Amino acid sequence: MKLIILDSNGVINETSHTFIKTSEEWKPIPGSMEAISRLSHAGYRVIVATNQSGIGRGLLDMATFNAINDKMFKAVHQVGGHLDALFFCPHTQQDKCHCRKPETGMFQEIMQRYSTDLKGVPAVGDALRDLQAAVAVGAIPILVLTGKGEMTHANGDLPEGTQIFADLASVVDTLVKRI
Repeated sequence: MKLIILDSNGVINETSHTFIKTSEEWKPIPGSMEAISRLSHAGYRVIVATNQSGIGRGLLDMATFNAINDKMFKAVHQVGGHLDALFFCPHTQQDKCHCRKPETGMFQEIMQRYSTDLKGVPAVGDALRDLQAAVAVGAIPILVLTGKGEMTHANGDLPEGTQIFADLASVVDTLVKRI
């Protein structure tokens, strides 16, 4: 089984310093919907694992979060793609939970749900915490320069073996060529 794990804000959709709080604020990064479609057609199970502290901060409720994700799932479907699952952490950093990246709780849930380990599985993010969580479970850390990615790259201290790409479409160009 081929899996890929994607962060959402900054990888799939535009990010905001004030959080994405409504479905109207959700905007896909150009080329990301088509990239997910290509992954689906190449036989990947596409999984989203995302920190969503806006929920814990009271900036959006679950109904709004579900509406935002419904918009994302429909946008992917409209270009012939499929998202297999969405895992999220609603907690703030102060909650000290085990699911908020860089902790590995969401990744542990993915391993349990799919009865597999994540060694060698590409995990795409735009923040250091995404890469750290990936490395902790043996996944391949991939940094995209969209969202917070440019700043993450400029700050340095990336985990060993981190691959760097301009955006999700560039990641998919490389992965699909490997098939």
